[in-house]
Amino acid sequence: MPRSGSAERGMSFLARAEMAVLGQYLGRDLMAAHMPVTADRYLRTTRINVAASLAIFTGFYAFVTLTGMTFGLFALIPAALFWALLFLGMVPGLWLYLVLYPGIVARGRKSRIDLDLPFAISYMQALSTTMSPFEVIRRIYEERAMFGEVSKEFGQVVRDVELFGDDLITAMHNLQHTTPSPILADFFNDLCIIFESGGDFSAYLASKTEYFHQQARRELDVVLKTMEIMAEVYVSAFVAGPIALIIMIVAQGMTSKGTMSWLLPFMYILIPAGAIVMIWILSLMLPPENLEVSGRESVEYGTGTSTPVLEEASKDPEFYRFIETKKRRFRIRDKLRHPLRTYISHYAYGIVLGSACAGIAAALVACGALGEVFPKNAFEAGICLIIIAFMAPVALSYECRKWYVNSIENNIPEFLRELADMKEIGLTLPDAIQRISSAKLGLLSSELTNVTRDVNTGSYVNTALMRMDQRIGLVSVKRAISLLVKAGEITSDLRQIIIIAITDFEHYLKMKRERANTAIVYVMIIYLSFGIYLFTAYQLNGPFMVSFSTYNINFNLAQNVTDMFRIAVILGAFSGIMAGQFSSNSILAGFKHSIVLLAAATVLFVFIV
Repeated sequence: MPRSGSAERGMSFLARAEMAVLGQYLGRDLMAAHMPVTADRYLRTTRINVAASLAIFTGFYAFVTLTGMTFGLFALIPAALFWALLFLGMVPGLWLYLVLYPGIVARGRKSRIDLDLPFAISYMQALSTTMSPFEVIRRIYEERAMFGEVSKEFGQVVRDVELFGDDLITAMHNLQHTTPSPILADFFNDLCIIFESGGDFSAYLASKTEYFHQQARRELDVVLKTMEIMAEVYVSAFVAGPIALIIMIVAQGMTSKGTMSWLLPFMYILIPAGAIVMIWILSLMLPPENLEVSGRESVEYGTGTSTPVLEEASKDPEFYRFIETKKRRFRIRDKLRHPLRTYISHYAYGIVLGSACAGIAAALVACGALGEVFPKNAFEAGICLIIIAFMAPVALSYECRKWYVNSIENNIPEFLRELADMKEIGLTLPDAIQRISSAKLGLLSSELTNVTRDVNTGSYVNTALMRMDQRIGLVSVKRAISLLVKAGEITSDLRQIIIIAITDFEHYLKMKRERANTAIVYVMIIYLSFGIYLFTAYQLNGPFMVSFSTYNINFNLAQNVTDMFRIAVILGAFSGIMAGQFSSNSILAGFKHSIVLLAAATVLFVFIV
């Protein structure tokens, strides 16, 4: 009993110490990350997980010690070093990861909120003339597909008002204490002052639009600085480090005074593990380049044709099945008529095709059919071929989707500008769209032609525009079209609303270009660092060894080439993916870079060295 009491007091002291040091900051990060758990419970769960990890480590160590089991790895590295690294990763490393995780998630949400907030403010400005402030906030919450994390924050206000019974001002004050974005907190604080003083809600939103655009640009600068730091860490630790270690291994192997070859297995493990951790951190902290192409079946309303069909279908199940069969046939026919759009609409098609290509490549490697193609290091070259065969179809799908997105987005401002000009001279919205559809706006012209056709066959213009938005399936386009449609429902004077939409979209495109122009620098750094690795490999295994050919040096050159090739395969695959993370915060964006780097490594180690 005394021992149990002492243990409980010890655990209680540890819990109080953790709460005293971490509780305040961790509690704030948990709320900002929208993780529904209190700080003390999260720390208690963390202690349990760390204790379980320690128990697993202790049991594994005791089992190996008592049974005398040995691993081949022990022949390459000191056993004490292996156990020390394993302990650091399983106990202190796990604790540090669990403590820092909420803060990383909260920091990522802050960036996403600050970058999307200007678009939400413009949308609120368009709705504020005919809706109450709470209804405007509710509408932002409902449009989660357009505003992402901003909608989640507005949802907290809606929850407090409708579920907890708070008034609107109290709910907005509550959000100021939980949101990770100081800009959003200041916005709601100003709204509270406006409501309490009886100010003009719409005028305030109009005056703040440019301010939030500037804040978004500042947040983008912070994001780019984060990318710069992560790029420097990756190049220093995972590219320059292996180069230095390889040189040391070669130098010691030539002197025959010892060897550091036991470091190679660590490089095979630590380089992928470190790259995966960095990719995961970047995915949490950086906002992605939104290439999501989502389509859903549109519902025609206002024509009076859907109700009789639904009534007839409810009376006759056979008729309902007939209609569903016809709709499936139309969907299949549409996919066959537009194979490229079908292929890029879901990455699953590229993954299936890539898996089939990788399987064929693996079969060729296994049966030795590529022996003549790869005269040296056939196994490592085969691994490169398998990875490339899998990545190529997926990369093709991603790049085609990116081309489609850019083709649509780059023409949206011109479409809106021409629409504003034609509205100014007195044309109706359908007539203006019909005239613009004949202009050279790329893929957007064909979509506008479909809008005109829908209007001519009896659809309302707002319905036709929403159907176009659903066909295109881009969040950026949905913001502009929804703003236009909602404004059309409340006013006939659309010019000012169109100007707001143009300003928003040009701001979005400018931010996108700034990020792309900056990210290309980091992508080039990754290419340059990998090129330095390949050049070092060529020099070490070529001219450098030739200069020592007259000396009696016992050095396994073939094994060194193989080891450097294997490290090049790991570096090429993960460096390409890291390049994609820097450019678009997408693993798929890095597949094309990985293909190039792996192909370069294969050419060097198979045909040159």
